[in-house]
Amino acid sequence: MSKPTTVDEYLEDFAGPGRELLDQVCALARAAVPDATGAIKWGHPAWVHPSGTILFALSGHKQHANVVFTPSTREAFDAELTPFETGKGSVKLPYGEPVPAELLGRMMAYRVREHEVDGVKWM
Repeated sequence: MSKPTTVDEYLEDFAGPGRELLDQVCALARAAVPDATGAIKWGHPAWVHPSGTILFALSGHKQHANVVFTPSTREAFDAELTPFETGKGSVKLPYGEPVPAELLGRMMAYRVREHEVDGVKWM
């Protein structure tokens, strides 16, 4: 199996609930950040601002997906993320569970503002 070079190629490796969740997150990203470009960074999909700064990334795993933001974006939503496992900048989304679309959309919008207004780059 070759390494994916596009977001669509990355998604081809997933089926069932995993693919459904990844597709939903990708659709949210396209809606929240229409000017961003989807690209493969470190082997995973990332959305890149027109300035060249990575805004957030997505990774699929056996039982869950991670959406990875800057730590400051993730921290800004700590109170709302208590139902989820989180890491330094990541939010773990188990397959087969509802996608927190409204919350993720707000986090994506926050990340764009954080970059454009506050000048926050990628980690």
